[in-house]
Formats: sequence, C-alpha cells, structure tokens
Amino acid sequence: MTQQQPPHPATALDDVVHQRVRLGILTVLSETHECRFATLRDELGLTDGNLNRHLRILEQAGLLQVTKGYEGRRPCTWLRLTRQGRAALHAEVAALEQLVSRIRTATDQPDPQS
Repeated sequence: MTQQQPPHPATALDDVVHQRVRLGILTVLSETHECRFATLRDELGLTDGNLNRHLRILEQAGLLQVTKGYEGRRPCTWLRLTRQGRAALHAEVAALEQLVSRIRTATDQPDPQS
C-alpha cells in the first residue's frame, strides 16, 4: 500500500483571497476595527471603481461587511472584516507560510545538478 502525500500548500490558496488587491484589502481591514472607503482606497492606491469591484466580490463571499451612512452631511462607506473574512485571511497566510517553508527547505538542499 502506498502512502499518499499531503496536497501541495499551493492548493490551499483561496482564489478569492489570494488576488493581490483583495489580499491587500483584507490585510488593511485586519489592522483596524473599521475603515472608511476613502481611507482604504488611498492606502492601496486604487480608483473608486476598482476598489468597488473587489469589495463586491469580498462582500458576496461573506468576508467583509459594508455599512453606508453619513458623516455630517456627506455620504460615507465603512468597511469591516467579518469573522469569516478574518479566518480566510489567516488560512491564506498559513498557506503562504507553508509555501515559504518549502522554498527555504528546498534552497537549503544541495543542487543535484551541481
């Protein structure tokens, strides 16, 4: 009987979370309780439309909560990471750490071609 190897850590990467902008959004939101749309947009250097597109994907996946209201008379949108979003971010980071560990282990081995 052959022993089955565990799946490669790359298979644990989540396509919704792993995309560069969405990973940035989740990371920024993990650093605060709540964040204004404009603050997140400026922090990541995005356009309103680009940020909106990624926020919709993350909201539909249940990874963040969007609240619309007013600051004084001006409309404002606040964003907050959900528990599911925090868990997805932690799972993504864990998968990335496993990948880094494999790379470090492989580079510590002598090159068989040498």
